[in-house]
Amino acid sequence: MFTTVLMIEKPLAPVDVEMVTTLHGQEPVSFVVLLQPRGDQGVLLRALDDVALGELEDAVRESDEPEGHEALPTAKLALEHSLKALREKGAEAVGEIVDRHPLDLLKSVVEQTRADEVIVLTAPHLVEEFFHRDWASRARHKVGVPVLKLFAHEG
Repeated sequence: MFTTVLMIEKPLAPVDVEMVTTLHGQEPVSFVVLLQPRGDQGVLLRALDDVALGELEDAVRESDEPEGHEALPTAKLALEHSLKALREKGAEAVGEIVDRHPLDLLKSVVEQTRADEVIVLTAPHLVEEFFHRDWASRARHKVGVPVLKLFAHEG
């Protein structure tokens, strides 16, 4: 069985579920899903990304995004939805909410599960990507397995 650690920040859209469950053909896949709520990322960075992508209305609303403990109920629902969708496609799936230090948790999960790869499925974060401070860029130097970065679809 192929083990993938899947880092996400919102519920998986059906097209994303299809993409990650078929990457390895017919080989059985097991997923460990780590969800970091979008609100736990910096408001300024999110707003800059919105501006860079031409989404000015979203930039104005970034401060409305729940953060910290306020984001947990929505994050738990997003994780449950994502795990259910992966299981319905025949994959094994477990997961947890990332409340701090996502890359430290990622490294320990990769080691504990003997994961074969990491997939970072995220919206574009242009500012972080430009400076190589996004999850995928930082994970490549930390986890010791291949890291694939994919852009999430809008659900």
